[in-house]
Amino acid sequence: MTSTIDDLDHRLIALLREEPRLGLMEASRRLGVARGTVQARLAKLEERGVVRGYGPDVDPARLGYPVLAFVFLQIAQGRLKEAVSVLASTAEVLEATATSGPSDLLCRVVAQDTEHLQEIVNRLLSNNAIRRSTSYIALSHPIPYRTAPLVAAAGAAGAAG
Repeated sequence: MTSTIDDLDHRLIALLREEPRLGLMEASRRLGVARGTVQARLAKLEERGVVRGYGPDVDPARLGYPVLAFVFLQIAQGRLKEAVSVLASTAEVLEATATSGPSDLLCRVVAQDTEHLQEIVNRLLSNNAIRRSTSYIALSHPIPYRTAPLVAAAGAAGAAG
């Protein structure tokens, strides 16, 4: 499902991204629109799934997990649900995405050090649903996860259309 936004939606999302704890009254003042407009726009963005949450961004490295790895997994035929259950029960697995190509899942995994990463991978591989893994350790993070440029482009496209 595609969803377009306009310039006001873009500015609202950008404002809340910069200051997630900002109240509706202050957001309306800064955007130069009525509080009800901000509330209605935000409700529509949430309803359409454009805005998915307001939780704090947590830095795993500051929690004692400085190693970030991307782990590709090959899953035994017909055992995806079982493999996903194993991944979901592993706290260090931050996310898993089904992929095309030679691997079935791409997982973002954090660890305390490389030995801990090896323990995590070994734990995952101990389940017969997971056949093989390939790990890539992140060396740096030159562009952190971001959506601001995408929101700006979508807002500009929505305003033009």
